[in-house]
Amino acid sequence: MLRTALDAGLSPETLRKIETGRVATPAFPTIAAIADVLGLSLDEVWAEISASDPARGRIAS
Repeated sequence: MLRTALDAGLSPETLRKIETGRVATPAFPTIAAIADVLGLSLDEVWAEISASDPARGRIAS
């Protein structure tokens, strides 16, 4: 976790808070930085979020 946090430009405590849900809605640049370090595309991240909560994948009309 330490290497991931530092490579993403975050403090380990910030990453820990995100992982445990104490930061419920991290900023987009934070998510993008973590995804980049983990080798994930933002499309993959969004697909995972949408799969776990189908209501989030819908666009409001």
